[in-house]
Amino acid sequence: MSGFSEDLIRTGAVSKEPRAVVRPGYRAEFNWLLAVLPGFPLVLLVLRLWYLSRQDLPTMLLLVQYINPLGMVGALFITLSWTLPAAILLVRVLGGIALVSSPRHTATSFLAVAAFRMPGWVVVLAAGIAAFTWQLRMLPLLMMLVVAVLGLTAVQGEPGEPWLMRWITLGVPIIVGLLVWIFVWPGVVAAVRAGAYTTAVLLVAPPLFGPVLTGPLPDRWARIATHWPAVAVAFAMPFMVGVAFLRAPVLPDSAIEVVTEGEPIRVVRGQLIAVDDTSTTMLEPTGEVTFIPNGEVRSKTLCPQAGDDPASGLTVRGWPVEAPALEWIAPTRPVTEIDPRCLGRPLNRGSGGG
Repeated sequence: MSGFSEDLIRTGAVSKEPRAVVRPGYRAEFNWLLAVLPGFPLVLLVLRLWYLSRQDLPTMLLLVQYINPLGMVGALFITLSWTLPAAILLVRVLGGIALVSSPRHTATSFLAVAAFRMPGWVVVLAAGIAAFTWQLRMLPLLMMLVVAVLGLTAVQGEPGEPWLMRWITLGVPIIVGLLVWIFVWPGVVAAVRAGAYTTAVLLVAPPLFGPVLTGPLPDRWARIATHWPAVAVAFAMPFMVGVAFLRAPVLPDSAIEVVTEGEPIRVVRGQLIAVDDTSTTMLEPTGEVTFIPNGEVRSKTLCPQAGDDPASGLTVRGWPVEAPALEWIAPTRPVTEIDPRCLGRPLNRGSGGG
């Protein structure tokens, strides 16, 4: 941090200002953040097991015994893959605005320091990951953030020709916004007709703010416009991440046909915990753990995972607005019909099978 305070940020707006003094406890606060941050995924994993066990400690200990930690980490990564690019781009944009708007306070602003020290390849990588993992209705917001980063980078660099600076900070955002509007306009019309006003706003509103985010703000408003949104997002993000991860599957959703002598065939629905030499362990939706002797298992099948949000059916030029590009590219297994066992009904056949 001292290197930052000793070397002035060499930009058109910042290089002429006096040096700022770094707050003494700033490095200690950052070290605390680095120490606490690795524990957040562990807390999420423990809460996921606690939630899955319906707050029953013996069931939770059973899940800890059988669940593969790598599988839970994979579920955590898939579920939260959109959050890291969002955090990086948001810090880069808000920090860049603080950097060019309040040059006297840059060394005491975490956002400004983080934006100044953030390598360009990190921003490019975050934008690329976001392009594949964010839903289509969020891509106009991504384009707004990208053009804002480009404009702020130009303002923070060595000042160029006035016409070039105006082109980068105003012309590029306006042209990109018009192109985005042309592409998403059919989806906006369809969303308004269907009553999906949130989707319509997400598609049409972000390009309006592209030109605004590339220039400096008045000094007295800069901190309010940058730090308070960052604080609000920092407080809201853990709750959003926690809710999303608590709904993420960590065990395969299965259905098992059970044949007990003298009783009709029944189907046990739930999540498969383990299969050993003597029994099959299932976690039912009620949180009850059922041990089924292997000799009574007639057949078993995997059931498709239900989506978190019901698909609205809205599309933009043929692309579903609620699907990320990764789902368009990656191969998926089409579900043509639902297995009756997944609906709680046994198969109408005379022999077992998997």
